[in-house]
Amino acid sequence: MTEPAAPRATTTLPPPSVNGSAPAAPPTSAAPRRRGHHTRISGMRTALIAGIAVLIVVLIFIIQNAHAVRISFLGAHLQVSLAVALLLAAIAGALIMAAAGTARITELRQTMRRDRRNSSAR
Repeated sequence: MTEPAAPRATTTLPPPSVNGSAPAAPPTSAAPRRRGHHTRISGMRTALIAGIAVLIVVLIFIIQNAHAVRISFLGAHLQVSLAVALLLAAIAGALIMAAAGTARITELRQTMRRDRRNSSAR
């Protein structure tokens, strides 16, 4: 038989003071913490596993779309497999988005430097 869970004691803390400090919360033992820490190597391992899974999906995509298609673009005429053509289009789109993102980040950095220079000159 299972016993009903004991009621949890609830404590109320006083509201934070005017200066923003609050009393420390009492320690709780609700759930034990995991002992493992997230490290760069564990993150790299996770990224490699995800990358391998993506490559398997891409390989399946290429195998299933192996028939050739004719592509004409700016006077160039190519005959490549459908999968390769779609992957090249996706890569081109990703490069365009990366260029736009890089331009935006550069613009924001220049704005921050200018604002920092103006505020320190005052």
